[in-house]
Amino acid sequence: MKLRLWPRSLVGQLVLAVAAALFVAQAINYTLLVRGQRQQVLANGGGMAVARIIDALERDRRGGARPDDDGPRKRLPKMLVDDQPFAPPLRAQRAPHLAEHVAGQLAEAGLAAQHVDAWVVPQRPQQAKLHGPARTAIVSAKIGERYVTVRSWLPAEGKRLQGFLIWQTLSLYLLILVPILFIAWRAAQPLRTLTHAVRRDPMGDGPPLVEEGPSDVRDVIGAFNASRARIGAMLADKDRMLGAVGHDLRTPLASLRVRVEAVEDDNLRDKMIATIDEMTAMLSDILAVARSGAGKEAPAVYDPATLLAQLGEEYRAMGKPVVGPDALPPLPPLTGRPLLVRRALRNLVDNALAYAGSATLLVEVAGGELRFVVRDEGPGIDPARIGELIEPFARGEASRNRATGGAGLGLAIAHALAEGEGGRLAIANRTDAKGLGAAIVLPVQA
Repeated sequence: MKLRLWPRSLVGQLVLAVAAALFVAQAINYTLLVRGQRQQVLANGGGMAVARIIDALERDRRGGARPDDDGPRKRLPKMLVDDQPFAPPLRAQRAPHLAEHVAGQLAEAGLAAQHVDAWVVPQRPQQAKLHGPARTAIVSAKIGERYVTVRSWLPAEGKRLQGFLIWQTLSLYLLILVPILFIAWRAAQPLRTLTHAVRRDPMGDGPPLVEEGPSDVRDVIGAFNASRARIGAMLADKDRMLGAVGHDLRTPLASLRVRVEAVEDDNLRDKMIATIDEMTAMLSDILAVARSGAGKEAPAVYDPATLLAQLGEEYRAMGKPVVGPDALPPLPPLTGRPLLVRRALRNLVDNALAYAGSATLLVEVAGGELRFVVRDEGPGIDPARIGELIEPFARGEASRNRATGGAGLGLAIAHALAEGEGGRLAIANRTDAKGLGAAIVLPVQA
């Protein structure tokens, strides 16, 4: 399973982008605050150390500086001027940043220090209770031939800053992401409604969508409503024209057949009647392709298992070799026009009967889709020609004889009807046996 770090939805992408930007901004803010806090700590502790070094030098110059104002040298000196380098306690830790800062401050004060060392002595628990969280620092500088060592204090780098930034980040997320989430949802909800309408009813049979959301989204919905209305008007004009064409052609064909009945030559009469019947059937197929998906049937909720069982019974009642599934698994209900779906399946079954002599009906549910499958045990087709077969007048064999496969409009009609229901027609050679499998694939509503 592939992990998707970047969400697909508009709301998810917007919220993730803003959250990432806030995180980066807070990380930069934290870095700057920590750096500023460290500079402040060095300024406080280093300033005290520089002042005491200057005081110790002044006392030493006057001859009044004692070896250690606090007692023996084994203790941490508050102020010490000696000819020998200072030996720090074993638990002392070097502080190069403090030493560098003190060296710079001494240079600014006009004191040339040949070498500056600094250490931080961790406090024992009892000392922390007495003196607070401040840390003891020792600074030793060699100025001339004398080593000046003083004690200073560094303010504790408390963890209050981290806690403050955490609460600040959470507050920013709450104050910024919640309104953004609401605005993104307000923009995305009408878009989802629009997407559903485009997939389910692109031809304008339903009522116009309510124009809601931000102005840009309302403009898109308004343009879709206007476009769908124009498409509906054109389809209505097309249906009226096809009805007129069908009536104007069927009437002379019916009249011609009546006249052909008067032909005395039986052989000639039968050929003429067959030609007229073929023209009538071809006209019906052409009109069916042109009108596919444009029926006036209202969408309804229907049971796919019942539809498939009734279709199989219909063919078996006519004596056709159509086998249905023995047992069907629980199937989700579908929403659409069941008569159009049944008509598409009839075309697939008729195609299988024409080329293979038998058909098997199956149903499968997987990946949020329901597949009505019609399988046969015929010769199959060249995989390179599968895409051609859904085109009007495309046939699996070269002759134009209707007795061996019709006019080549069955799959085209099934394809158009499936698309009108928001699905698709899938055709492939069987892998388990010889033959072809054709399926009407329809989405299952969650």
